[in-house]
Amino acid sequence: MTGADLLLIALGAVAVGSGVLVVTTKHLVRAGLYLVVCLGALAGDYLVLGAELVAWVQVLIYVGAVVVLLLFAVMLTRAPIGASDDLDRPGWPAALIGGGAGLGLTVLLVDAYRWSTVALAEAGTAERLGEQIFRSWVLPFEVLSVLLLSALVGAVVLSRPDIGRPAPAADRTAAPGGVDVETGGRR
Repeated sequence: MTGADLLLIALGAVAVGSGVLVVTTKHLVRAGLYLVVCLGALAGDYLVLGAELVAWVQVLIYVGAVVVLLLFAVMLTRAPIGASDDLDRPGWPAALIGGGAGLGLTVLLVDAYRWSTVALAEAGTAERLGEQIFRSWVLPFEVLSVLLLSALVGAVVLSRPDIGRPAPAADRTAAPGGVDVETGGRR
């Protein structure tokens, strides 16, 4: 067992441990931060495997955009920041589903690769991945960026109940801070 193997196992253990903390914590913001740790450990795994471009895309897109979008949505929708009793669910269904999914993926990968080795120096080079992404996968990346932008706009709209509603007749001349626009004084 080489040093790279040990590092891969250690980063995998960090990813799995923080993934478990994501789904078991009662604090919504802490779940988002545990998700950052999980995705960062996964990016470290990609670096150990020699796929530098995938690792940096993981950091930029998932850690830098998706988690920030999640935290903005939490802040804009006024979700509870502290411990929330409605997040307390029984753990056995999640463990059963997660264990079944993990077992299914393990069987799938063992059956597909039969423990064969892959030359990592050629598998994930930035040149090969860049050619594939920018030739045949440009449109899905652009659609994803529009989807994330629309989710952010939707979060802002949901956080502002005054958007889209007509102002009452008595308040049409008043500014949002309670200052009368016509006279400049307080109401």
